[in-house]
Amino acid sequence: MATYKAPVQEVLFLLNHVFPIADYGHLPAFAEVTPDLANAVLEEAAKVAEEVLAPLNRAGDRQGCRFHPDGTVTTPEGFAKAHDDFAKGGWIGLAADPEYGGQGLPYTLAAVIDEFASSANMAFAMYPGLTQGAIAALMQHGAPEQKKIYLPPMIAGTWTGTMNLTEPHCGTDLGLIRTKAAANGDGTYAITGTKIFISSGEHDLAANIVHLVLARIEGAPAGTKGLSLFIVPKFLPGDDGSLGARNGLVCGSIEEKMGIHGNATCVMNYEGATGFLIGEENRGLQAMFTMMNEARLGVGIQGLALSEAAYQHAAAYARERLQGRALTGPAFPDKPADPIIVHPDVRRTLLTIKAFNQAARALVIWTSLKADVARQATDDAERQAAEDHLGLLTPVIKGVLTDIGFDNTVRAQQVFGGHGYIAETGVEQFVRDARIAMLYEGANGIQALDLVGRKLPRDAGRAMLGFIGEVTGFLGENAGNEALAPFVENMRTSLGHLQDASMWFMRNALGRPDHAGTGATDYMHLFGLVALGYMSLRIAKAAAERKAAAPGEAAAMDAKLVGVRFFMERLLPETATRHARITAGADAVMAMPAEMF
Repeated sequence: MATYKAPVQEVLFLLNHVFPIADYGHLPAFAEVTPDLANAVLEEAAKVAEEVLAPLNRAGDRQGCRFHPDGTVTTPEGFAKAHDDFAKGGWIGLAADPEYGGQGLPYTLAAVIDEFASSANMAFAMYPGLTQGAIAALMQHGAPEQKKIYLPPMIAGTWTGTMNLTEPHCGTDLGLIRTKAAANGDGTYAITGTKIFISSGEHDLAANIVHLVLARIEGAPAGTKGLSLFIVPKFLPGDDGSLGARNGLVCGSIEEKMGIHGNATCVMNYEGATGFLIGEENRGLQAMFTMMNEARLGVGIQGLALSEAAYQHAAAYARERLQGRALTGPAFPDKPADPIIVHPDVRRTLLTIKAFNQAARALVIWTSLKADVARQATDDAERQAAEDHLGLLTPVIKGVLTDIGFDNTVRAQQVFGGHGYIAETGVEQFVRDARIAMLYEGANGIQALDLVGRKLPRDAGRAMLGFIGEVTGFLGENAGNEALAPFVENMRTSLGHLQDASMWFMRNALGRPDHAGTGATDYMHLFGLVALGYMSLRIAKAAAERKAAAPGEAAAMDAKLVGVRFFMERLLPETATRHARITAGADAVMAMPAEMF
């Protein structure tokens, strides 16, 4: 059975040649990040993923978390020590503010390490991942005294964090939240209600769990405008950060799930628990969006991560499994059969995954760099452009990377044939684990509606115009580049599909919103294909230049160029289908009466 190997060299190629980190030296987090330092950090993170987290993946899936009658939860064997090692290694606070114990390195490096950890053991990676999201929310919206108490132990990993949004009667429609917050008269609030599907809500990995809870203060307006955000710790800390009394909250049960068995998905009951308001009253959703946006990028990374892990398993199996003969005659006449890697359909399947992984990783790194710019740039125009990019691309990354990431785990399973359906090979776990990423942090249909209904028209389409302008500019600047010549027309055609679909919505969806609702998912994927195609072109340009400059790397660069060619010839043309579906409109979708379904 194959073992996971973190794609360190793939990442370094992107950071050194496609999006050179030297270009970001004006940002404080990058000031001391040389290629050598980035290499050292990534190599060490790879060891942790490969040697500590990956060996626990299958056992954690089979063991799962255990719920006890007193409301406590035990994680799979080995998780507690692994979390302790992960925390002591400084990985949770890698990109956090040094003032509170973080290392102050770029968010981009933390995003890459999230990919490694999620490929190795997605259920485990969710624990520190949620903590990092809570750290970001507190860093941006917490009061100074809250930061002083909560951030140092969370960054150190001795406390963990969660986000509590969903309730039994409401998921995406947060305006229906019923959890109440009653003022105690001393600046604190009594939080009462039930939250469900709370990842990492209870466990034995840390001394304290800091829940960020959306609730409605008594008398607040109805809907999302009346929501506030509260810190509700499992144990109440003193002013010096020491742990005091147990708070009035308890895990009522944990869910039995299709996958991610090693992560505790909890029902959390708040029974007059003491909560501390974050930011202003009735502006909790704005504060929670800081965590949600980071979480959505993180979930998109999970889609890539499981696609990569599944690909590695399938490619190794295809090189070893003997079955049939090559269509052109025996490739290995000395063996009883040829390895299935000789068969065109197996190669098509593997290249579909590989070409996606290559482009998706570039898209994640490009967007992570924009997050670093948005956080630290002092130039208003540069920061605004980065924020526009993040707003526009976050739903695309979450929706497209998790949809295709899941599809790719199924493709990898198909390479194994019947053996892919057997737990022993490990690939069926990737399928089960990947499925949740399409659902949580906003189901992918909601991501598509967010893109079409909110992100596309915002600020008169400024973000979209910026994206199209960048791709068009790149094509113009590289019109004479021989390495890109075979792909330019495909890219222009697909970019045209995106522009035309955007204009079609503007002409047709305002008067009839069903047109937007019907075409939203196809639009999200059309946008995703164009973005991945643009990443592929940038990879091709850098690979051709690197091949000429470093002949010793020619084979590796050729592999990247083949992946680009496959994407541009076999995957990008799907934009035509997506465009046709969008412009067909909503008539066929909305014609049938509900009772006929």
